[in-house]
Amino acid sequence: MNLFAEFRAVVLTALETLVSDGVLPDGLDFTNVAVEPPRDAAHGDLATNAAMVLAKPAKAKPRDIAEALAPLLGQDARVTAAEVAGPGFINLRLANGVWRNLIQGALASGADWGRGDGGGGRKVNVEFVSANPTGPLHVGHTRGAVFGDALAGLLSFAGWEVTREYYINDGGAQVDVLARSAYHRYREAHGENVVIPDGLYPGDYLVPIGEALKAEYGDAFLNAAEEEWLPIVRPFATDRMMDLIRGDLAALGVHMDVYYSEKSLYGTGRIEGAIEALREKGLIYEGVLEPPKGRKPDDWEPREQTLFRSTEHGDDVDRPVMKSDGSWTYFAPDIAYHFDKVERGFDLLIDVLGADHGGYVKRLKAVVAALSDKRVDLDVKLCQLVKLFKNGAEFKMSKRAGTFVTLRDVLDEVGPDVTRFMLLTRKNDQGFDFDLDKALEQSKDNPVFYVQYAHARIASMLRTAAADYGAPSVEDPALAALDLSALDHPEQIVLAKKVGEWPRVVEGAAQSAEPHRVAFYLYDLAAELHAHYTKAREAPELKFLQGAAEGDLPRLALARAVGLTIANGLAILGVSPAQEMR
Repeated sequence: MNLFAEFRAVVLTALETLVSDGVLPDGLDFTNVAVEPPRDAAHGDLATNAAMVLAKPAKAKPRDIAEALAPLLGQDARVTAAEVAGPGFINLRLANGVWRNLIQGALASGADWGRGDGGGGRKVNVEFVSANPTGPLHVGHTRGAVFGDALAGLLSFAGWEVTREYYINDGGAQVDVLARSAYHRYREAHGENVVIPDGLYPGDYLVPIGEALKAEYGDAFLNAAEEEWLPIVRPFATDRMMDLIRGDLAALGVHMDVYYSEKSLYGTGRIEGAIEALREKGLIYEGVLEPPKGRKPDDWEPREQTLFRSTEHGDDVDRPVMKSDGSWTYFAPDIAYHFDKVERGFDLLIDVLGADHGGYVKRLKAVVAALSDKRVDLDVKLCQLVKLFKNGAEFKMSKRAGTFVTLRDVLDEVGPDVTRFMLLTRKNDQGFDFDLDKALEQSKDNPVFYVQYAHARIASMLRTAAADYGAPSVEDPALAALDLSALDHPEQIVLAKKVGEWPRVVEGAAQSAEPHRVAFYLYDLAAELHAHYTKAREAPELKFLQGAAEGDLPRLALARAVGLTIANGLAILGVSPAQEMR
């Protein structure tokens, strides 16, 4: 029940009438015609830019178009006024009954309230986190995990078929470093006094892996050469680290549909097949790249290499896929992995990466465009760094990890719900200072508390009403069936209008892949609810509970619609709605 989409359809029908009547020419593109809330609520309930965006192609003055369009819009029974404003905007005022019907529709929809169909059942792969399996997840991974999971939840709610995916970087040299680090902990488990050499991973998180190696293999590797134990310790340590990472993600409320191993690309012909697919398109050649300006990247050599013509698909330079010695570059398995995703039939690929991977965006987009013949889009979302603060100082190090703050450290401080919501109060490509003390503060300045408190207030009212009037009377179907004509106070309509924005928020946030918009909206909706409470102190008729079922239940229907909207929004973000505040 997207009221804005419904009225956009009304506007488009009216525009077609103007075309039929010869007021507007044939062939106009209505794509950019929008219906949205006016900037100033005093101007009306809805506003359309139709006359403004069509004036130039129609070779007409925008106000002339608006004055022809407004009377047609005013014929809709739900419209009480259609007013031309400024150079050609049209503001619409709607009857209060529209907003009461919307509240009933929201309650009837329940958990589906606001759900959209913009995705049309198309398949999207959201790959996120994808941290090297060499240590526990740190606070930077936490932001990517929260953003990626919320984005996946948002797209699913907007009608996409979503696959959450984690790419395990277990095919590179870093897993050898992990294995050697774990081997030192294995020796330590046998009572040796071990000093972790520079270049290996020193964190205490490897101690249990060393003990597990001892339990599994005893002293078999103590005096063995590296070539004997490395092939066994490498997958053993990688599997245990992935168990740790899965546990960390589960504690955050993140559950992947697919864990895809980079190692599975090697020795299976998948890399060769992907490169051959590009070669068949004339996009692979042998050549020597010009030396780059400034710092030389790892994959540049002053000799002939096998190159991908990524410049034909928007990249700045062509990219090496094979070194002069015949070994693959770091880019080659990325090509094969994305080729696999294309072949799995996804309509859209989204990669959530750390900000330090910004240099890979163009080459990844180029290879997906090439391999899919531009059928599949790749959207790369970069997550900027997070700085943690506690007691006024930067929170820098985990005792367990030794060099960084882990995801578990953050969860131990504030819990998963607070962590998730707070990290979604900034756009992903903006840096974020996370004040752990502020995150636990019970005040308006803490957005998590502010939104949760609104939901808890409503839940408390419903419990009181259930005790007074009987539980069935305050369940959603019963509230949806009520006569809500008593909801006619301007402040009640203001609250209903805010609820009515929810489907539009879902649609816009999904189209822009910006789940932070949901968090912002929930804060604004909570603010309206809290403001309503404040106004009720001076206007008792606004109180939701006044001691008489015939009056209380319609007001509770409004309150429950607010609570339902908050719950649905929090579900997208992966946050539990509070039933009471402690």
